[in-house]
Amino acid sequence: MGNIVKGGEFLIKEIPANEIFSLEELNEEQKMLRDSAKEFIDREVVPQKERFEKKDYAFTEEVMRKLGEMGMLGIAVPEEYGGLGMGFVTTMLACDYLSGVTGSLATAYGAHTGIGTLPIVLYGTEAQKQKYLPDLAMGTKFGAYCLTEPDAGSDANSGKTRAKLSEDGKHYIINGQKMWISNAGFADTFTLFAKIDDDKNITGFVINRSELENTESLTFGEEEHKLGIRASSTRQVFFNDMKIPAENLLGERNNGFKIALNALNVGRIKLAAACLDAQRRILNHSIQYSNERKQFGVSISTFGAIRKKIAEMATGVFVSEAGSYRAAKNIQDKIDELVAGGMNHQEAELKGVEEFAVECSILKVFVSDLAQHTADEGIQVYGGMGFSEDTPMEAAWRDSRISRIYEGTNEINRLLSVGMLIKRAMKGELDLLSPAMAISKELMGIPSFDVPDYSAFMSEEKAIIANLKKVFLMVSGAALQKYMMDIEKQQHLLLNASEILNQIYMAESTVLRAEKHFSPDSVEAAMAQLNLYKAVEKIITAAKEGIVSFAEGDEQRMMLSGLRRFTKYTNHPNVVALTEKIAAHYIEKGAY
Repeated sequence: MGNIVKGGEFLIKEIPANEIFSLEELNEEQKMLRDSAKEFIDREVVPQKERFEKKDYAFTEEVMRKLGEMGMLGIAVPEEYGGLGMGFVTTMLACDYLSGVTGSLATAYGAHTGIGTLPIVLYGTEAQKQKYLPDLAMGTKFGAYCLTEPDAGSDANSGKTRAKLSEDGKHYIINGQKMWISNAGFADTFTLFAKIDDDKNITGFVINRSELENTESLTFGEEEHKLGIRASSTRQVFFNDMKIPAENLLGERNNGFKIALNALNVGRIKLAAACLDAQRRILNHSIQYSNERKQFGVSISTFGAIRKKIAEMATGVFVSEAGSYRAAKNIQDKIDELVAGGMNHQEAELKGVEEFAVECSILKVFVSDLAQHTADEGIQVYGGMGFSEDTPMEAAWRDSRISRIYEGTNEINRLLSVGMLIKRAMKGELDLLSPAMAISKELMGIPSFDVPDYSAFMSEEKAIIANLKKVFLMVSGAALQKYMMDIEKQQHLLLNASEILNQIYMAESTVLRAEKHFSPDSVEAAMAQLNLYKAVEKIITAAKEGIVSFAEGDEQRMMLSGLRRFTKYTNHPNVVALTEKIAAHYIEKGAY
């Protein structure tokens, strides 16, 4: 299994290429699952795509039932509860290849298999799992997850929904309202959160709508009219003296916030997966259109401005895949290690995902930002046609917009990833302090003027990544010393730190993927080099903004000089040549 890395450890450790996993390493079973998911989407969904844009909610439900019959809704559910019990990488793969054509299906699928099912898998009692999971795994019932309220969005614990134990102690009576609830229109199994009496924290509950004594105690608003994901059912949910058995409490009293957070950690990395095939499909449409569209007597794919877009879109897909599958396998390895050590699967899955919560937030932000940008560039490649509902770009652009809001907004996730890293360091789980101190010493010393030997494949790229990690530690170490516990109030600074963090993780994942699986003259190596160059530029901007916001005089001068030292190339890449090489490859191939 190799060395099991810890979450966030990539910042302070040199990770060898043979220790990361990527799509090139799928086993036969995984390839079969990927192919059958892709085949299903191309056969059942692509030809009917406009039904989603016309708000055909019944069609979304119909497709979900078919996915249930194929076993695609039970991939992460243990076999003893009617699922397939497959590993974490396989669940990512299904999410990736089932989510690419329309955000309506992606949302229904993600909400059902993620937040609709996982809280019961992870926190349910044996009786709850036996009761609810088989139906959810087979798609005979669908799941919804009721957390957000009109006054409680990112601050989930401030919800006003209340639960009261009946006098005989046999039931909870629930009152309140929830909003933006995905799948509400056709779900039967509801996971919901409420405060019992005057508790400080929310508590989780689970109920089948079809089993309520009084069906009027659970009512719904009209379908919301949304910018995108138009055929995903989104409604308000109202609880009016809803009476549910006391044994329907999920997990422990007062522990709902932890359930919500852990469900969201899994949701975050799955959301990154859900954006991958969307990017591939947008790119493929763009390549095909640019090859077919003629202007000035030639295909527009011969124009440098279009070629640059295609090269950057393709690079974005390669980078997104690299980070997503690397983290998925890290989580899988951690789960396997904990199970081998005697932990039950439920606990191991929780701890495995929790361990890589920082990486889950990084991926959520990076890939969803990129998916939106890719859709935007897709419209641009199509020109005026891209703005029309007759081409696939307009819906792709609208659908991609929600990804930056789902599962905690990207701003919240940026603050979270850095905040979680700092907490891990404070708890002694991750030693960020020693390397940060070492960098302070290095800055005081005289830099080496030796020209390193970069003849080995990707050696200069890896040296640059090691230096970029020093930039993060330099800036965040100095900021922590200055602000101490008040650091979380410095949101501007944390956003800058998070940009550096995100770029490092994704660039390293991509360079290691290229080193492990491809040759020096491959198009994949060119994509890793192009992405790293852009990452360095973004890191320089974010670090400089951070440094000048809190450091002055000699300290500022020293850190800015450190930034120049740590972001210096010995051999500058020829960005135009790399871009042209990538564009030529995919334009000729006709697809990613």
